Amino acid sequence: MPPTERLRALAHIQSQPSWLAGRVAERGRSLVAEAIAEEGLKLPHHAVLAAVSEYGPVAQADLVRRLGFDAKDMVLLLDHLEEAGLALRAPDPLDRRKNAVTVTPAGVRTLDRCAELAERANAELLAPLSAAEGQQLMELLTRVYDA
Repeated sequence: MPPTERLRALAHIQSQPSWLAGRVAERGRSLVAEAIAEEGLKLPHHAVLAAVSEYGPVAQADLVRRLGFDAKDMVLLLDHLEEAGLALRAPDPLDRRKNAVTVTPAGVRTLDRCAELAERANAELLAPLSAAEGQQLMELLTRVYDA
């Protein structure tokens, strides 16, 4: 294939919605990750803490299923959250063989701060758009996601 056709092939790939959506998602994740790092969290920690807040007290195995994380990774994530005082594992009162995870008051405060930081990061992501365009993009992305 001549070099000019190879360039057109790359331009074709980079003009596809899947390519563009992936690059935008990558930038968005990077902005949010950088923002929540101020709270000492990485994106998986944030997801686990949010799930514990929403569904807790929740069994570790249920967190693995809900988030699609590896069970060994979940243990490490929960170890970090517990050491930071953001989550607490205790025997499940309904089944003492399982641990139930709950969010602590400090975890709730951290989640609130992370929500603010993520909002700012997403505002930065959408800064090139007007408010109406940002709303339209969100509506279109939601339609594609829901399809």
